[in-house]
Amino acid sequence: MTSLNLDIIGKETEERTIKYTWKDVILYNLGIGAQPDELKFVYERNPGGVQVFPSYACILAGAGFPRFSSKPVDGARFIHGEQMIKLVKPFPSEGELKVKGVCENMFDKGKAAVIHTRMSGRTPDGEHIFDAKYVHFYIGEGGWGGDRGPKAEPLDPPEGKEPDFSLSYKTNINQAAIYRLSGDYNPLHLDPVFAKRSGRFDRPILHGLCTYGYATRSIVYGLCDGDVSRFKEFKARFTSEVYPGETLTTEGWKDNGRYIIQVKTERSTVLGNAYAVVE
Repeated sequence: MTSLNLDIIGKETEERTIKYTWKDVILYNLGIGAQPDELKFVYERNPGGVQVFPSYACILAGAGFPRFSSKPVDGARFIHGEQMIKLVKPFPSEGELKVKGVCENMFDKGKAAVIHTRMSGRTPDGEHIFDAKYVHFYIGEGGWGGDRGPKAEPLDPPEGKEPDFSLSYKTNINQAAIYRLSGDYNPLHLDPVFAKRSGRFDRPILHGLCTYGYATRSIVYGLCDGDVSRFKEFKARFTSEVYPGETLTTEGWKDNGRYIIQVKTERSTVLGNAYAVVE
């Protein structure tokens, strides 16, 4: 019997206010690998203020997450499956946003529940800034006899064709320790004993959203010439774990007004079934 509260499906959360400063932005940018020579992303005296990588939406969206259960979520069993962000306009260097969320659906896969959520952020005067959609697998919380949900259409790079862009960034051994300071404190990414409890990993792994942030940074540089205002949308599926210290290679292929995206390490593909839309 699942501990999930199925009654929350379709119900919006109360709007919550989240404030952030240029220091929060720089900490996040460093958390996804920004270097000292990327001055507009790490230096508060940059003309026009610090630039914000679009994947910061994933941090701000946390304020709108619905409560799935009266029990605390077990981070060792709560696995991030997919992520999408859509930017209406770039984030200001600092300020506040109004965020609210909704659980769009929960599907029953038997051994796990699949939870779809969506969060939106607006300025205090109502201007729409971003949408963020999440898919999580909650291991051990299926089995209530619900709908199994639709199958996703595969989105694969064209066989035998070289990518239109490719960028590689090496993560630091302390990358998860830095990234978690932006708000994702799941012990899975720092505590070896907790990581082994998952039954899947023998040591802490990098946050999926840190990998996603690295890919976003690659898209900004590889497709947008460093201009965050050209970044519009990015959706990806998490297909394998990443360990701090590994190198992430992000590649993209043109595909009818968008780019098919793939991110890999030397071991495996870690983000797949992915696309990005840029101007």
